[in-house]
Amino acid sequence: MPGSLSSLGRRLLEDDYASLLPSRRPSSLGLVASSSEIGSRALNSVIAEGVNVTQALVVFDWDGTLMDSTGAITHSIQSAARDLGLMVPDRKQASWVIGLGLRDSLKYAVPDLPEDRLSAFVERYRYHYLHCEPALGAFEGVVPMLERLKSLGVPMAIATGKSRHGLNRVLEQTGWRHFFADTRTADEGHPKPHPWMLLDLLSSLGSVPSQTIMVGDTTHDLEMAASAGTRAVAVSYGAHGVDDLALAKPEAIFSDTPSLALWLESQLAA
Repeated sequence: MPGSLSSLGRRLLEDDYASLLPSRRPSSLGLVASSSEIGSRALNSVIAEGVNVTQALVVFDWDGTLMDSTGAITHSIQSAARDLGLMVPDRKQASWVIGLGLRDSLKYAVPDLPEDRLSAFVERYRYHYLHCEPALGAFEGVVPMLERLKSLGVPMAIATGKSRHGLNRVLEQTGWRHFFADTRTADEGHPKPHPWMLLDLLSSLGSVPSQTIMVGDTTHDLEMAASAGTRAVAVSYGAHGVDDLALAKPEAIFSDTPSLALWLESQLAA
């Protein structure tokens, strides 16, 4: 098979995803906010009851929230299934499981994958993903948002389905490491929607659930936040669609990063 990465087995996950994959449906409930709707209103809503900057914490998911990588992950899952002669999942089926643990992901996305071919599947997934990765970039507005929150002294963290090795690699590639006070990955404890990553970040950074905001693009992120007792908002430009996100009852759903940034500033500045 061309491009094989040899016998990397399950440890291939250390280079990319400790957990693999979205559903995309039409918007509903009027929860989606755009920058035009928020505009200067959010900038002027730096309210006294907002969370104190010195105690607040914003935790971001990575793929589909900060980085425009959902398509690459979905493509890589589909291509790996095709390489092994398995049933190729459609986009919705493949992308829905972004952020889940590996076994749970593959049970849903590739239900006919035999246990003894798991390592081969991961090898092919990694091969395709690493070929896509150089072309990946941040969503528009992400870097200005991170720079602004950093300038306000807001502690930020990452909770991602990526592995530690994979996250370290992309932090170096993007040059974003300095933005984040701490990070957690699925292979260090439990994958989403288990609350472990958030709870461990809270413990490490001395924050409390009521002053922590989880930002993600999947219901897995929102369910993790609910289990950890933190606040949560969603973005609709990643893996899961608005209808699915709304069912998890986030405080708000944003259709673009600038509107998210304005809202976060309104909540965190004091």
